[in-house]
Amino acid sequence: MKLDNYDFKAVYNKAEDDVAREFYLPCMRTASFYDRISGYFGSTIYIIAWDALKKFINNKGKMRIICSPYISDEDQTALSEGYSARNSSLIANSIREEVEKMFANPYLSAPSRLLAYLVSTGIIDIKIATVGNELNANVKRLFHDKVGVFHDTLGNAVGFRGSMNETYKGLSSDGNIESIDVFPSWVGDRDKSRVTDAQIIFERLWTNVVNDVTVYDFPAAAKEILKEKSKNINWEQLLDEIKVTEIASQKWKPDKRTSSKAPRPHQIAALEAWVKNGRRGIFEHATGSGKTFTAICAIRDALDQNETVLVLIPSRDLLNQWYSELRATLTDHDIFYLLCGDGNNEWKQEGTLKLWSSSSEKQRRIIIATMDTACSKSFLREITPGEHLFIVVDEVHRLGSQKRQQVLTINTGARLGLSATPYRYGDPTGTAILFDYFSGIIPPPFTLEDAIKSGVLTRYFYHPQRLSLTEDEQVKWNEITVEIGKLVAKNYLEGTDSFANPTLQLLLIQRARIVKNASNKVPLAIDTLKTHFKNGQKWIVYCDNIRQLKAVLNGATNAGFDAYEYYADMHGDRTMTLAYFEANGGVLVSIKCLDEGVDIPSTTHALILASSQNPREFVQRRGRILRKSTNKHFAHLYDAITIPVMSDSETDKSLSIIIGELSRAIEFGKSAENPACITDLKNIALDFQVDYSKLKNGGMEDEQE
Repeated sequence: MKLDNYDFKAVYNKAEDDVAREFYLPCMRTASFYDRISGYFGSTIYIIAWDALKKFINNKGKMRIICSPYISDEDQTALSEGYSARNSSLIANSIREEVEKMFANPYLSAPSRLLAYLVSTGIIDIKIATVGNELNANVKRLFHDKVGVFHDTLGNAVGFRGSMNETYKGLSSDGNIESIDVFPSWVGDRDKSRVTDAQIIFERLWTNVVNDVTVYDFPAAAKEILKEKSKNINWEQLLDEIKVTEIASQKWKPDKRTSSKAPRPHQIAALEAWVKNGRRGIFEHATGSGKTFTAICAIRDALDQNETVLVLIPSRDLLNQWYSELRATLTDHDIFYLLCGDGNNEWKQEGTLKLWSSSSEKQRRIIIATMDTACSKSFLREITPGEHLFIVVDEVHRLGSQKRQQVLTINTGARLGLSATPYRYGDPTGTAILFDYFSGIIPPPFTLEDAIKSGVLTRYFYHPQRLSLTEDEQVKWNEITVEIGKLVAKNYLEGTDSFANPTLQLLLIQRARIVKNASNKVPLAIDTLKTHFKNGQKWIVYCDNIRQLKAVLNGATNAGFDAYEYYADMHGDRTMTLAYFEANGGVLVSIKCLDEGVDIPSTTHALILASSQNPREFVQRRGRILRKSTNKHFAHLYDAITIPVMSDSETDKSLSIIIGELSRAIEFGKSAENPACITDLKNIALDFQVDYSKLKNGGMEDEQE
């Protein structure tokens, strides 16, 4: 078989074509040589179209790959000076870390070992390129568009250029391919010329003769790791293991059409473990890791079993978001939807909810309700319980509050909860009730660290920024703290639950607001922008309330920044504001946008002024800031850490400010790319004689957050 036996299209588009089946896999099966510029080294593991690899190897195929290292902005500046021993060492360390992280990811075990075999045996040859600022447009586009060229033994070649992201699950299955241009050498002079040009530039890059691009050989230390990992490998057996993953991926696809999106390895593992647990459990998966899509995979499976689906969500924004995502994802069947809450009152008509929630083999039904609607007496009275009912709860921790626990009396069959942080902070009783109803957490959790290692989320740098309370703010904090202490002692003596005491909860909220609204936060925000903002960046300054937002907005505008506001009840078009931010960058001053399901993945920098005593809030904010976006290589998180006024009093209770603030900061810092930030936090703790090791699980559940 020759490449020119295929009649390739000039353009393949994800919306209309199966790019893998129609283009990429036939090329892999037929070619003997493959040259590729692939972006970052971490994506090298996805270069191979796995089900065509056996044929490629049997053809004695060889691949040459040029990719880039993950490096910080500071290191990129240093590398711009060109080749040097120091730069070579920096590249070697970066790639070695990449290799180690790749093998540390349990979801990529088989493909990582297979890549190790391919590199160690010379089937794949990799070089590392760093690009300067003066690169000519043609070569810059080559790197941006991810160009590749396939060759057969008879001199035929076919090149492609575009937003192609190969995966071992099958190229189009992860939904990342948008479109590619294809130019075969045998079609006409123009296409032949394009192939020739692409190949010439690739050869010049490979031999390191392109201006403003420095190409390094694959580091010996990293190659040694791959060699060690490839010992005693049976590559055909590894391919079979990967095929099992692909079969499971196809099984759990929520839309069974060939070109539709398929679940990632961590999502497949969670779904399979959930089934083994009797189709009950909670997915503890990081914000941004695709919890909603994982749940939709389970929902599709339930619909195929003629089950009725009840989806519960905590807010009206998520009600519409879930409805939109379900309709956009489950498109190969007719599905009937009933919305309950946020003005959707059809369910209140006599007998409607009872009928909708009953068993049916003729209709596929999904009920989507807000939690506050679902815990009402009228809803609970009308719902039809039974094994046919599959309940899915987003942000499941919110069902643990005393009011919403009534939902947990509904008798159902399958049950699935979703949360990045399912444990209710300071509320072991509510947590226990939740876990009992859902039969616990499905192991293993998919943490933020896992999401970063897997390439689901962006790597980030963390920059804690100190500020102090004023004398007046400190006095007010101390006064409320004394009142809190009295109530806690009283509840202890009476044997009552402090978490259920509304007066205590109100005092905790009032005290937390002193830190959230610390007057020194606004000047800190402006100083941070003046020091670190650069044109082209996209910053979110995350405020606690409108007053703080307006103060930051005015300060940033007066300082000459292109700053604008974004919040739920703002004047003007929120959609247009986000579109402007996407196109032009600048400083977006906001409240609540990261807590309400709004995704702004292109954000490169965030300054968080809205501190929270509930770790869940900052975990969610961080996850949203770290969402992947084109040309977003790292994210930078700046965090306002409020420090109390120093006191010599041995009875001073204000150190609880440090405990709350550093609990949040440690969670941010432990997964960052700059470990020095943890040293800074330790120094703050030492200054106030606080035991750093006991801070990691601090915080309190706050239903009003």
